[in-house]
Amino acid sequence: MTRPRRQLRPLIAVPARFSATTSALRFAAEVNARALVEAVWRAGGEPASIHPADTDVAGRLARFDGVLLPGGGDLAPYRYGAADTHDSVYDVDDLQDTFDLHIARHAMESGLPLLAVCRGLQVVNVALGGTLHQDMDTAHRHVVHPVRVRPGSRLERATDTEKLDASCYHHQRVDRLGSGLTVSATAADGTVEGIEAADGRGWFTAVQWHPEDTAHEDPVQQRLFDAFVRAAA
Repeated sequence: MTRPRRQLRPLIAVPARFSATTSALRFAAEVNARALVEAVWRAGGEPASIHPADTDVAGRLARFDGVLLPGGGDLAPYRYGAADTHDSVYDVDDLQDTFDLHIARHAMESGLPLLAVCRGLQVVNVALGGTLHQDMDTAHRHVVHPVRVRPGSRLERATDTEKLDASCYHHQRVDRLGSGLTVSATAADGTVEGIEAADGRGWFTAVQWHPEDTAHEDPVQQRLFDAFVRAAA
């Protein structure tokens, strides 16, 4: 007798973040935000943290249906050609940068569905030759503010809205856009809050805010994860 094949959840790779201390584990750890993985789970995906290591990124991602690049510390400014480092730059880790940039380039080149959040947006922009403002005049930290979504963009189709309230925690933002990217959302002060591929290839969207913060109670934010997991399926 043949057993019926189970319907498996799309497998979503989430690169882990290095953490110097984690009380529950007593030591340094590799972590991902619970709110982020729960948003993927609610969308029907199977989130899986992957260890940052500079080895065979393409081979390691072959088993996955999609990639979610999460938030985290700052990229090293030399990664985008800056000659100096602003005093506000924090939590730079060279291995983390190398791994995340490889992930971003592979996903964009191969068409693997990719959702990028906060630092993740900045990683994709730098991976494609863009630059960052190392420190904004007015940081978007611990604030919720309105964001305008470009009509007709992938982000607008995913969230089904042209205006939303974004939960932000960042002090850097896009300066020069990377090659082949276009802006899909902006804040009132002109900060780039969303980017995507200009030619629409594959499924890729990135947001500068943290949709996972409020996705459990805000259907607009959850719809972004829903659309991503559908694409991965």
